[in-house]
Amino acid sequence: MREVRTKIERALHDDLPVLIEGESGTGKEVIGRFLHDHSVRSGGPFIKLNCSAIPVGLLEGEIFGYETDVAGRARQIRRGVMSDASAGTLFLDEVGDLDLTLQKKLMGALVSGQYRRADSREDQVLRARHICATSLDLESASGNREFLRELLGCFGNHRVVLLPLRERKEDIPQLCHYLLGKFAHEFGRPVPRLSSYALEAFQQWKWPGNIRELENWIARIVIFGTEEAIGLDFRRQLLAWGAEPPRRHRAVHMKMGRSRRLRRHS
Repeated sequence: MREVRTKIERALHDDLPVLIEGESGTGKEVIGRFLHDHSVRSGGPFIKLNCSAIPVGLLEGEIFGYETDVAGRARQIRRGVMSDASAGTLFLDEVGDLDLTLQKKLMGALVSGQYRRADSREDQVLRARHICATSLDLESASGNREFLRELLGCFGNHRVVLLPLRERKEDIPQLCHYLLGKFAHEFGRPVPRLSSYALEAFQQWKWPGNIRELENWIARIVIFGTEEAIGLDFRRQLLAWGAEPPRRHRAVHMKMGRSRRLRRHS
């Protein structure tokens, strides 16, 4: 993460395109917003577009805009997010899902600083900084000719790779401390103390959802408390993964189970 921080700080000093790579939930958009908020473009808009959420046939118009003829009237213009983000930052999420035609058009825009709306003959000036993100392995995709090597080269100055949380579990205590304060403030509650057995349990969790999943757990702890938030389902999943739940975690839930049985008996 020190290397990631160094790359982020370096990217703040210029306006070149940035590529952020990492699994879903690792914080790619958070990094993108940080770069925008701490750059000279912070006064402009931050426009996000998820390339995987829009049908291929509509994606070119959403990114670059389009012009259409209207009978008896002037041409109708749809600006597109590349124009909407002028003087600000355009964040293209899942850029690896672009087809080769749009990859070529995006590469041309980044290299020349100009682009054209669909069905237009007039060049538009590129006035936004581009930050692109992907959960795909673009090196492999370019080797398979599914992603343009030339487009990948446009990000040669600034490429940030975010490791999944399972590969940097030493960051979990600091992330928990930050998120406890964040959600306590949002929910208007006192900042709870995360017990050692909860931290031990988190160290054994595999975190398939990465930091986004950790956020969900911490929010539940702030609202419900540790013992209720980290319940039997958590313990069962650890056992399914072959991990032994922390000793106190087992004792707490044995006690909770006895209490439930006594209440049912009563």
